[in-house]
Amino acid sequence: MTARLTAVHTHGDRITVAADGTEILAYVYRPDPEAFESRKPYAHPLRTLAGNLVSGYRPNDHRWHKGLQMTASHLSGQNFWGGNSYLGPDTGYRPVPERVGSMRHDAFPRLEATDERVDLTEELTWISNGGAEWARERRTLAVHSADRTEGAWVLDWAIHLTNVRGEPLHFGSPTTAGREMAGYTGLQWRGPRDFTGGQVLTPKGPATDEATMGTPATEASWIGFTTEHDDVDAHSTLVFAHAPENTGEAAVHPSHWFVRSLPIPTVAFSWAFFEEFELAPRQSFSYRYRVVVADGAWEAGRVGKYLEALPW
Repeated sequence: MTARLTAVHTHGDRITVAADGTEILAYVYRPDPEAFESRKPYAHPLRTLAGNLVSGYRPNDHRWHKGLQMTASHLSGQNFWGGNSYLGPDTGYRPVPERVGSMRHDAFPRLEATDERVDLTEELTWISNGGAEWARERRTLAVHSADRTEGAWVLDWAIHLTNVRGEPLHFGSPTTAGREMAGYTGLQWRGPRDFTGGQVLTPKGPATDEATMGTPATEASWIGFTTEHDDVDAHSTLVFAHAPENTGEAAVHPSHWFVRSLPIPTVAFSWAFFEEFELAPRQSFSYRYRVVVADGAWEAGRVGKYLEALPW
């Protein structure tokens, strides 16, 4: 049974989407007050169709983690992730406010909503800490496939980024700067605390976060994460999936998974885990991602069948 979608735009603040009256997503595009956390839009809260919370916001261990957000932890010496910057094996992490950049919301060229689908197109500018405009982004979000029989709904998130800096942009991660197996960057999800210690799923079945960390997207086109909630007698499952072109020759750089269940629950579609890549002036790249938000403890077989039946 299809759940009816509705969208509300609170101008200058956020766009919320509800399914049969239950808010399942808020996309917040106003600047956050704390520049050190890298001001940029984010999606929080994310909820299942049953209303269970599946995203975290400003946890005390990483205040700059905010639901689901597009990031770049190492970009030509700037930090569009937020918080402390990794400066190399000898120095480690340090608070360097002058490294922290931001993403400015410029416009919503498109916002369309029907009972079955909400489509959003946003124009943004990536700005260095000194105020220079480094990149233009066209971001699209689509909420769809809200089905009470399946107990799930889908968020598609796409990025088209163009270098307007006038010199090459270098995308990296803490791992490319010398920290082993810390290749976080790109689209990142932070879960609430009851996802801590949750079960990681891969197309091959249950797995540990240690075994999954750094896995190429060519080997695992999706990663699942399931948990039992604290406050309610319920389980929830999230699935993170790459579009087919992300793992093909059209991709600007190979993607790998950043996955942690402990000590914190987080997943990132890392586009520069082990090696940096360069984006030349006036050049662009694109990626498309999918996040499935589901009630219940899904198994790998169910995830695979669900994704196969859901075309891009």
